[in-house]
Amino acid sequence: MGSATAANSNVFVYGSLLADDVVRVLLSRVPPSSPAILPDFHRFSIKGRVYPAILPVQDKKVIGKVLIGITPPELDILDSFEDDEYERKTVDVLLKDSSEKLQAYTYVWLNKTDPNLYGEWDFEEWKVVHMDNFLNMTKGFMEEITAPDSKTRVETYESFYQEKDK
Repeated sequence: MGSATAANSNVFVYGSLLADDVVRVLLSRVPPSSPAILPDFHRFSIKGRVYPAILPVQDKKVIGKVLIGITPPELDILDSFEDDEYERKTVDVLLKDSSEKLQAYTYVWLNKTDPNLYGEWDFEEWKVVHMDNFLNMTKGFMEEITAPDSKTRVETYESFYQEKDK
């Protein structure tokens, strides 16, 4: 295997991936993680979506966690899951426990002037209101991704939530 030399990555998560259950569905495991802070970013709610977006905003910060030791195949799954609404970027995060700086990937919202971004996204509220549905959608996504003619995550998401609204 030529890709065995590819290094594992750290990934800063701040939305649905803060939930171990969602990560477990995607990666078939829950990697070690560490609470972390991403300085100079803000976590927005998105109109019509249950997941958040982050964009650079001076003097703000996003509290999340770093998933440690993500393998290249796992990173591929996360890339597909975040789809083309997000761009994977390398950022410096601060570990909450030690203030140690760590380089990690994170997924930044692509549309920097998106009029649908507002306010502040709340993980605790999301867990109560949306997590069960989101988990089912994620399971559907994983079934799709392994199917030969897989849909994108946004398509899976939209078809899942359209069916629910009928």
